[in-house]
Amino acid sequence: MELFLGILVLLALLGLSNVVNRIVPFVPVPLIQIALGVCVALLPAGVHIPLNPELFFVLFVAPLLFNDGKRTPLKELWKLRAPILLLAVGLVFVTVAAAGYVIHWMIPAMPLPAAFALAAILSPTDAVSVSALSARIHLPKRILRLLEGEALMNDASGLVAFKFAIAAAVTGVFSLPQAALSFMVIALGGLLLGVLLSLLIVGLQLLLRRFGMEDITVHMIIQILTPFLLYLIAEECGVSGILAAVAGGIVHAVKQELNQSVMIELQMVSTHTWSVVLFVLNGLVFVILGLQIPAVSSVIFRDAAYSNYEALGYIAVISVLLIALRFAWILAFTRGAGLFSSGKDTRILKDVPGMKSIVLTSLSGVRGTVTLAGAFSIPLALKDGSPFPERNLIIFLAAGVILFSLLVASIVLPLLTKRKEADVNMQEEENDTQIRTMTAALHAINQERTEHNAKAAAAAAGDYKKWIHQVRSEKINRKLGPGAREVETELRLAALRKERETVEEMAQNQEISPDMAQLIGQRFGQTELILANRLHLWRIMLMLLVQRIQMLIQSKADPAKAPMKLDAKEIDSLREMKIRTSEAAVDEIKRRIQDDNREVALEVISHYNHVIARIRLQKSGGYPHDERFGEQKKELHTVAVQAERDEVQKLYEQGTISRRTANKIRQYISYREALMFEQDELE
Repeated sequence: MELFLGILVLLALLGLSNVVNRIVPFVPVPLIQIALGVCVALLPAGVHIPLNPELFFVLFVAPLLFNDGKRTPLKELWKLRAPILLLAVGLVFVTVAAAGYVIHWMIPAMPLPAAFALAAILSPTDAVSVSALSARIHLPKRILRLLEGEALMNDASGLVAFKFAIAAAVTGVFSLPQAALSFMVIALGGLLLGVLLSLLIVGLQLLLRRFGMEDITVHMIIQILTPFLLYLIAEECGVSGILAAVAGGIVHAVKQELNQSVMIELQMVSTHTWSVVLFVLNGLVFVILGLQIPAVSSVIFRDAAYSNYEALGYIAVISVLLIALRFAWILAFTRGAGLFSSGKDTRILKDVPGMKSIVLTSLSGVRGTVTLAGAFSIPLALKDGSPFPERNLIIFLAAGVILFSLLVASIVLPLLTKRKEADVNMQEEENDTQIRTMTAALHAINQERTEHNAKAAAAAAGDYKKWIHQVRSEKINRKLGPGAREVETELRLAALRKERETVEEMAQNQEISPDMAQLIGQRFGQTELILANRLHLWRIMLMLLVQRIQMLIQSKADPAKAPMKLDAKEIDSLREMKIRTSEAAVDEIKRRIQDDNREVALEVISHYNHVIARIRLQKSGGYPHDERFGEQKKELHTVAVQAERDEVQKLYEQGTISRRTANKIRQYISYREALMFEQDELE
């Protein structure tokens, strides 16, 4: 029961970390999750989950690396094969040798084999940490691919070096030829076994489909089990389970590209399922890391044999040493042989200076929980039964270096990769983002489409298709100046005031009833709030729901206060009124046209002309009218708007768009809210 409650707490912390990230978006989610884990562990009745290294590798590392292998472009990895191997293999062994001697010199109480073990477990970068940071930091594409490829491959070399260092520390025996041969067998064996097993699993899925087994659940279960099977079978065979999982992911990605007959429904279910699984696993990795830090730190801080300042100094020195070794290694090969180049390109990226690329790559070598899990796997005793020398200090230093690398990457990398306004076509970014958000809205509408709301869904989708066409034509965004959105809002508000005046005149002339005028006036007021970005559509819908409930209660108490129901004739009158108010708004905007607002004014006039044409089409029977059509369309528009906002937040959290672009797109969404709300009231 205690373990179950602990798992529930960890899942709750994942949700809380996203909420905190919305409040402080400049702090990466991994650091928030680590901090939350530390806070929970420090509570008197906090969660304390011991880190089992074997279980950790199976449960977390295998599926995460399988997914990384599946989503990493194979062609780009192949182009960068030379630098990836140099970082994943060469740099690992250089780090073990150089850092091992420095650590032993700095901490004489730590035997040389133990120092080599610490250096080995610190040498590999962490794929999970790299993926988490890349979502928030604008790393150049090829550097990101290089880091991903390195993180996929260097775990095997680091863990093999760690294994032999521990064996040397425990037994006092070490053989370099045996270690080299063992590394080749473990690495190549893991890759080959992963490929073979993955081909068998893919073949099994195809065989099931040929026998008519199209059950999505069965195929999804096979997909989820695949990384665990690959890892466990490879480890049982004495080869690298990590590389087997990576190879399996790559094979599945290649097969999916080649096999065009994969079930569309399976792809959709697979995408959604894996997104949830990976979100949970990624988050739990960092929360669990946070849970371990207080216990690891307290052992050293309370031990009189260690000075707290010296222990923290060791962390700083080792961390800087790892960055310096990484920088020197990359610099030596990039300057010596142009290793990061392809063809005539002698730099990592054509638009990034070579030295800046080297610095970015050096600082991006983030360590993660694979390092901590390896440190916890150090045996408690040597072969003669004596305690393993400085085991607690090794675990403490490993945890400290992980935090140091995360903090440095989170603070320094955004400063180095911050894009200048002159280097980025902001208007192009806004166009692309609008198209992506409206495409997400279209997808949400199609997901909600049923045989009962097909007409409303078609109408709602038609609105978005029209807006996407407008954005793609760049009719508005290419020509508008920096303050055009404010000018457009001002013109729209002026047009609404003119519409309100027209309604009041019609009421005075007894062309419409006072109740109708009051109702339309309320709608205008709500549209003005949306345009001013003061009230979102869901709040207005909630407010309207409350008002309807109040009117229903009042109507039961007093039938005279029952809400007004419109018949077909009154609806036609309402539509005719909207045509007149729209024509008055067009005249008002034409009166306000000047040289500096002409383009904006013409676009607003175009909107009103579209409204007039739409209503006239409705009057002629172009759109069906029934009691549920308007309500269904309004519900679909609400879903679509929420999908747009979710897409904007996702793009911002991934680092795809800047904060400025996100705010601008949210303004556009609010503008579309106003249009949809106004149109829906006439359905």
